[in-house]
Amino acid sequence: MNKALRAINSLLSKWGFSHEDLHLRDIVDRQSSSEPSSNNSLLTKDDDENVARRRPEFDPAFLNEAYERCRCICAEYAKTFYLGTQLMTKERQRAIWAIYVWCRRTDELVDGPNADCLSSVGVLDRWEERLEDIFNGRPYDVLDAALTDTVHEFPIDIKPFKDMIEGMRLDTRKSQYENFQELYLYCYYVAGTVGLMSVPVMGIAPESPASVHHIYDAALYLGIGNQLTNILRDVGEDASRGRVYLPQDELAQFGLCNEDVYLRKVNDGWREFMKEQITRARFYFNLAEEGAYHLDKASRWPVWSALMLYKKILDAIEENDYDNLTKRAYVGRTKKLLMLPLAYSRSIAVPAGPAV
Repeated sequence: MNKALRAINSLLSKWGFSHEDLHLRDIVDRQSSSEPSSNNSLLTKDDDENVARRRPEFDPAFLNEAYERCRCICAEYAKTFYLGTQLMTKERQRAIWAIYVWCRRTDELVDGPNADCLSSVGVLDRWEERLEDIFNGRPYDVLDAALTDTVHEFPIDIKPFKDMIEGMRLDTRKSQYENFQELYLYCYYVAGTVGLMSVPVMGIAPESPASVHHIYDAALYLGIGNQLTNILRDVGEDASRGRVYLPQDELAQFGLCNEDVYLRKVNDGWREFMKEQITRARFYFNLAEEGAYHLDKASRWPVWSALMLYKKILDAIEENDYDNLTKRAYVGRTKKLLMLPLAYSRSIAVPAGPAV
């Protein structure tokens, strides 16, 4: 084992989390070995009982309208990512838009403008039942229909979607996290799951020497890095809602507590604490980069665009002298546009060495 690999394993032991209890290997195996047209085992009930999928029959015009609505939502709310999807095949584009829209709608059940008016627990329970209907070919509305079609075109497992809903449930009952292991689990639920949903759509390069599990791990780590960056960018905004998505034990190591966050205290202790958090987020992005090279070439650009954009947010926090309590780090339009050609060049590059 070379020094670089030893260093990665050492940091994973410090900052990682055992995936065994999440049954991620089972998800990867099901998504990697199943043909979407004939598979009847992707939808599970109570994690054991297999339920056959019913192939839905949609009018082509209705289905085109469903995907067009998803495209418009993605184009409006995820402009950089949407632009990156333009090189993908039509089928992959539409599927990614449908997944994005479902994830966005799920998030808005807890953090959207109408969330305070709803009983989130009951809403999420009904949303999960609706998800099962989507996978069984019984969509509730036109946006659901796009995802129903997608999960019948690609070998996508229901578990990452259910896990994301579980992450929303965490937000209804938990406002702080005692250590990074707890926070990592939350990041998996609300963001790492997106990587697991997306790999079957993105596709893996036929010539890739990497193992399927390595590529799925990298997709998961991209989600972890993205969510950690969201947390660091939004720490001030979250504090105003009584939430602190920072490891309590690590805050204490730097002489800090939630009260310092609520009072917006940016001192030397806070800056040193933030340096550690940014280092960890970059660590997960570095792991994600390794896997991004092994996706199907036509699907890499949106992944690299999102990855590089989020890394720029970390740069912006540093440029603000680590003041993410009173300032919001953002990447301006010009920087985003300048980043896109570089993301494209990365997307067509060949990895330096084989991955296992």
